[in-house]
Amino acid sequence: MEIKMILNGKQTTTEVKADSILLDVLRDLGCHSVKCGCETTNCGLCTVWIDGKSRLSCSILAVSVDGHEITTLEGVKAEAEEFGEFLAKEGAEQCGFCSPGFIMNVLAMVRELDDPDIEEIKEYLAGNLCRCTGYMGQLRAIQKYLQFKKEVRS
Repeated sequence: MEIKMILNGKQTTTEVKADSILLDVLRDLGCHSVKCGCETTNCGLCTVWIDGKSRLSCSILAVSVDGHEITTLEGVKAEAEEFGEFLAKEGAEQCGFCSPGFIMNVLAMVRELDDPDIEEIKEYLAGNLCRCTGYMGQLRAIQKYLQFKKEVRS
C-alpha cells in the first residue's frame, strides 16, 4: 500500500506492507539515526516527531502516518549539532548509540516546556535509556543548553 508523508520537510511517497513498523520504513528511506534498541517502547532510541510531537517509531504502524509530517534527527541537523556540542563538552556522548533519540526528545522538550526545572527535565526524558553515562553529564548538558537558549532569546 502506498503512503504519503512529509519526511524531514520533503514530500515522500513509499510502498509499505500493512504490518510495516514506522522505524523500519524510515531506515529503509535512509533515516539511519532512527535505531532499534528494544522493540518494547522502553529505550527511546527510535524517537521521531510526528506532527511535532515525540513518538516511538517502533510502536507505530507506518500506514498510520499517511498524510502526516515526520521529523528524524536528519531533519533537525543544525539544532542537533548545537545541542550535541553541549553533550560533548560534558563528556555525555560516550558511545553515542542513544544520542539520536535522546537529542530528539531534548529538542522537543525545549519546544514544549518553558524553562523546565530539573524534575521536569527528568520526567520528560524518563523514557530515554543510556547505558554509558549515568545521566549526570546529560543533565548538566541540558541545563547549560537551556541557559544558552534563554540567553540567545534575550
